[in-house]
Amino acid sequence: MLYVEILGNIPEMARDEVRAMLELAGGEITGQDYLFLKIDADEKAFPYLNRLGLAHEYGELIVEADSVEELLEKAGKVEWPIRGTFKVETETMANCRFDVLDLPRKLGAVIYAQGFRVNLSKPETLVRVYCGGRLYAGIRLHFFDPKDFEKKKAHRRPFFRPISLPPRLSRALVNLTGAKAEILDPFMGAGGILIEAGLMGLKVYGVDIKPEMVRGAEINLRHYGINNYELRLGDATRLEELFPDKKFEAIATDPPYGTSATLAGRKRDELYRKALESMYNVLKEGGRLAIAFPADFDGEAEGGRAGFRLLGKYYQRVHKSLERYFYVFEK
Repeated sequence: MLYVEILGNIPEMARDEVRAMLELAGGEITGQDYLFLKIDADEKAFPYLNRLGLAHEYGELIVEADSVEELLEKAGKVEWPIRGTFKVETETMANCRFDVLDLPRKLGAVIYAQGFRVNLSKPETLVRVYCGGRLYAGIRLHFFDPKDFEKKKAHRRPFFRPISLPPRLSRALVNLTGAKAEILDPFMGAGGILIEAGLMGLKVYGVDIKPEMVRGAEINLRHYGINNYELRLGDATRLEELFPDKKFEAIATDPPYGTSATLAGRKRDELYRKALESMYNVLKEGGRLAIAFPADFDGEAEGGRAGFRLLGKYYQRVHKSLERYFYVFEK
């Protein structure tokens, strides 16, 4: 058994991102306790879990219990897969119902009694205890360092445009499509979504109506070492003309939300409707689209009108003048 600790800003979206990756890996979510997901999967899932954007960490789940006493008793009977030295840390979630103040010391003593050495400053293995409706103890296998996402934010790219999804959300959109080999972004802008997809090893296709964006996106992709790409100058409402002989496995995109400048002088809702129709036409059967729309646009209804089936819908309030929904559709 494995576990994933997801982030709490859009938890439903984070959970479904994990589920999409497990569909590729042959695993499943078997339980959820606040932001803690129990996973039935093995090491074949690691490459897919490594792709996650809206996760804090994942690891091997060793023990779960309904009391501190039960946890310590079970911990003394299992073989801990600890390499080198170890340290115990406790994660107290918002729904924690146990007194875990002294638990790191008590659990550390149980594991120490099995012959393992403690190192509180630089442990080689981190034992993580989660307190929620139940207690869980496991070994951290992978930590998603916020610094890795911070260095890919818009203002740190060589070609900078302030209107861009955060890297974690860009990555999650790609993952929600279940893309295995390729992805298209028909409103690529400076290439934020393509950067995340390219770093995951996918071939990326990008379209933008502005020549400076096409040039800038290429600069950004090359900056992050991404070479497997095709970028085209063109209209997101006429994708069939740009790719006459191509059907895409997946599409992830964040269309412009507002001004006539960002919309190239076109009416916003009409642009969205025509783009949805065009994206439907260039997707393979069973292919998925992950897309963001402002909250005052009925993406669910318009996606259905274009022929899509809704798989997921997630709300986010960005600030007082921007609320949006992320949608996942399937053709």
